[in-house]
Amino acid sequence: MLQVKNLRLGFISAGKLLLAVDGISFAVAAGETFALLGESGCGKSATAQGIMRLLPANGVISAGSSVQFAGEELLSLSEAEMRTVRGKRMAMIFQEPATSLNPVLTVGRQIGEVLERHLGLKGAAASERMVELLRQVGIADPERRLNEYPFQLSGGMKQRVMIAIALAGEPDLLIADEPTTALDVTVQAQILDLLAKIQVNRGMAILLITHDLGVVARMAQRIGVMYAGELVEVASREAFFTRPKHPYSQALFAALPDISRRGQALTTIPGQVPSLAAMPAACRFAGRCKQVMAICREVAPDWRSAGDGHQLRCHWSGEASVEKFMPRLALSEQGGEPPAFLAVDALQVHFPIRRGLLQRTVGHVRAVDGVSLAISAGRTLALVGESGCGKTTVGKALLQLIKPTAGSVKLAGKELVGIKARRLRAARRHMQMIFQDPFASLNPRLRVGEIIAEGMSALGLERDNAAQRATVAALLLQVGLPAEAAGRYPHEFSGGQRQRIAVARALAVQPELLICDEPTSALDVSVQAQILNLLKKLQEELGVAYLFITHNFAVVEYLAHDVAVMYLGRIVERGRAEEILRTPRHPYTQALLSAVPAPTLDAHPAAIRLAGETPSPANPPSGCHFHPRCPQASELCRQQSPKTSSVSPTHTVNCHLLG
Repeated sequence: MLQVKNLRLGFISAGKLLLAVDGISFAVAAGETFALLGESGCGKSATAQGIMRLLPANGVISAGSSVQFAGEELLSLSEAEMRTVRGKRMAMIFQEPATSLNPVLTVGRQIGEVLERHLGLKGAAASERMVELLRQVGIADPERRLNEYPFQLSGGMKQRVMIAIALAGEPDLLIADEPTTALDVTVQAQILDLLAKIQVNRGMAILLITHDLGVVARMAQRIGVMYAGELVEVASREAFFTRPKHPYSQALFAALPDISRRGQALTTIPGQVPSLAAMPAACRFAGRCKQVMAICREVAPDWRSAGDGHQLRCHWSGEASVEKFMPRLALSEQGGEPPAFLAVDALQVHFPIRRGLLQRTVGHVRAVDGVSLAISAGRTLALVGESGCGKTTVGKALLQLIKPTAGSVKLAGKELVGIKARRLRAARRHMQMIFQDPFASLNPRLRVGEIIAEGMSALGLERDNAAQRATVAALLLQVGLPAEAAGRYPHEFSGGQRQRIAVARALAVQPELLICDEPTSALDVSVQAQILNLLKKLQEELGVAYLFITHNFAVVEYLAHDVAVMYLGRIVERGRAEEILRTPRHPYTQALLSAVPAPTLDAHPAAIRLAGETPSPANPPSGCHFHPRCPQASELCRQQSPKTSSVSPTHTVNCHLLG
């Protein structure tokens, strides 16, 4: 279906051509999924843009490159001819739906564009097909959504609209660039099932670009590992997940968080992917490789076969199996419940809904609806659940960044709700927040040193400039950045480095509690390992407590001591990490865990599919909030909200099934 030969493409900068993709070759058969795997900056997305002929103005595809689709050379087609291929015969799901969707066109108009141009559908027939597409990708009330604009949709819903647009033309080849990176595990499982089903029905080929090894294990038949613009290993799914040969592939497996590694540091890959302007002449991975030899720095390795279609480019011929990197050990924790440093009781955050000329309150959005939890010093509580369930609102309400409607928040025994501004400012020294998007949370006009020192100045911790500079330098070193980084701006750093700066800023005022809102959600596994190691080290050295808001269960397994599962503003289950992860009792927790794709070849039980979407917190269901989607709901669930039942001294569940 797709044959890529010696693809070389780059970008012109200051009169020079900087190669982002340097001579890669691969093929994707009809009905097959080929996964391109690697860190950010390896050239995966540039490869997809080159195949689709969607490079920016300064992008150039070098002579000698070939991209054949169903036997037709795409690189020789005119732009007018390419437009008949794009959208119908081959389509792409882009990585960032927020920037890929047109903000001034409705969802229906954007899907209708594809249907009209490529399938000739208009009017009622087009509307019917649009509704069907939105329903296929799991969007509730699709008729209403067709008339909405992208800004009215959540991140996960925008991603699903992008998928609907890509599938609308019924393509023979789908290029999916990180198609599930912003989605909850339940929605991710639903989308992957949909793609697999369409692939079987239509014989569609998929080029899957991702850094999620769990998604690769579930979807791909063959895998190509990409590093610094080159393919370094190509293997079947079975060979790759049992015998990864290239040191880079092995390092990606070793960086995965896992419950068996709770007591040890994750393996990290030192350094970064080399920049396009400073690409090594020999092996491009040599500067970061544990198996590096003298020849690696002098001669670029050729392709060699490892049998059964397994190929790699590497001078090292040592053996290692994936079991070496991914041990599976049971973990148990003993001991009583330590005293709570942060105690939250019946916390509520309701936002008024105002309508009419006089802006009268006609209802409330119950974002947080009676949450109780506790975190002890030096421990990590993971707060998990789907997007829109109120996790981030809880974090902000604890810091009083959002004013709670009701309830109690006690820090070291002192009440925070309703206290005066001066006392609240003093209390904020003891708790800080690491936000989900470090780029959006760092002031682009301030240098890194000023950003970190700002909190110290505001709280009067360090007024002397020289002492401030020394503290900033020490903090940067503590988070693994050089002291000279203080003089640079946020845009000069990678995503992982910006997240480290956000950690340093939070630590500057010496807090005892850190609220971490999805701090690793957008990071590669290698950078994620660095951040998790840093957080674990800080907890061991400083005794910091963490409230870790996430939907990544591998991170929960590695880092969390306790877990609270949240659904539509309420905690439905909580307990020790091993209790929740090994013996979940609430149907919602069971559905979440069943949907997690694992980076192994083991047979996994079928994911529990939840009907519909999370209901609106402006109009929550009566009784148990989960009953409209619960496969085990009874009449009692529809009428009464369940009380808390104890499974063990540390494990509680809010469900009538245990009542």
